Amino acid sequence: MFTTLKNAFKIKEIRNKLLFTFGMLVVIRLGSQLPVPGVDRHYFSRWFAQQTGDAFNFFDAFTGGSFLNMSILALNITPYITSSIIMQLLTIAIPKLEEMQKEGEDGRKKIASITRYVTVGLALIESTAMAFYFGGGGLLEVNNLFNKLTVIAALTAGSAFLMWIGERITEKGVGNGISIVLIINIISRIPQDIAGLFDRFVRGKAIAVGAVAAIVILAVILAMVVLVIILNDGVRKIPVQYAKKVQGRKMVGGQMSSIPLKINTAGVIPIIFASSLMQLPVILCSFFGYSGSGVWGHILKGLSSSNWCNPNEPVYTIGLLVYVVLVIFFAYFYTSITFNPIEIAENMKKQGGFIPGIRPGKPTSEYLTKILNYIIFIGAVGLTIVCVIPFVFSGIFGAQVSFGGTSLIIIVSVVLETMKQIESQMLVRNYKGFLND
Repeated sequence: MFTTLKNAFKIKEIRNKLLFTFGMLVVIRLGSQLPVPGVDRHYFSRWFAQQTGDAFNFFDAFTGGSFLNMSILALNITPYITSSIIMQLLTIAIPKLEEMQKEGEDGRKKIASITRYVTVGLALIESTAMAFYFGGGGLLEVNNLFNKLTVIAALTAGSAFLMWIGERITEKGVGNGISIVLIINIISRIPQDIAGLFDRFVRGKAIAVGAVAAIVILAVILAMVVLVIILNDGVRKIPVQYAKKVQGRKMVGGQMSSIPLKINTAGVIPIIFASSLMQLPVILCSFFGYSGSGVWGHILKGLSSSNWCNPNEPVYTIGLLVYVVLVIFFAYFYTSITFNPIEIAENMKKQGGFIPGIRPGKPTSEYLTKILNYIIFIGAVGLTIVCVIPFVFSGIFGAQVSFGGTSLIIIVSVVLETMKQIESQMLVRNYKGFLND
């Protein structure tokens, strides 16, 4: 990775893209420190401290602390992520959007334009809800209509501005703009989390105990990174043979190809869906000031990951088992709506392709479905291991961090993909230089 960056800085065009990207990231971090006019910046810090669960830690990690500090970028890129997921699901459900997606570049531009409008709409709804719900509770220094409108305008504009920066990084920077905006927020919280782990397990301990604790922490983080890399790069290639056919006086076709099926076909989406579904009741109860009592109170505690793997209250670890089941379910669900074996089998049949030993048509789709189900299970188990390890250490040892398996998967995946894009740009430039010579 470092060799790639070193070589990239030697090329003026790519160096300018890297510097542009870095400049945009600096702007994002500066914007994360600018407060919204007329609000109490410490309101959410105090409010978070009063909550018994950790439903908002995930959101705060994704916003890089902007939400906790109530900056103009408090909503961050989350409305865009939500709108992108909504549009992706609607593309499957609405034939008109599906046709747009199949139109090529023009269709994708139309869908991207709709996604922008949905993003602004979601940001407007979220900022309005925050201004009116929390405004009377102490968020606003002066609870009047002008300050509420100021909060709505600032938060909506901040979210739209980050979306614009992400698109500029994609266009003029190194690519993966929205993803890079997301990981810079997550990375910004890591030093604080590492310092917390150091204070909890190393500082003030005997040299031998502190050294062992530091080695264990580094080993666990390294093992998780390696597992994420394996999940991200692991591919099962299905061989495809294309039949020979005559075109004019020439015999064409007959070449071998393959269908690459990624082990982690759904990416980080299953974890996000499972976390959101588990935390939704906790968030709603927190908004309405209901802490729960009786059976419902125990259910709320079981849904909160802060109570999982606690040796003193092992019964609440049932919530972790529910979480694991949801991750596996959403891995199958999301893959089923984004990967269609029947459509792939039909396209192969039209192009004269077939899997060796498998008849074209229905047998091919059944074979692909069988292999896909096997791969999804392996990927889901890997995802589960990565996202469960932080909960285990948090419950047993009290190792509290704002980032977990989800954040780690996002960071590693985006870094690897960005490095691949930089290498491909360098390769294309070398080809151009060779042709010009």
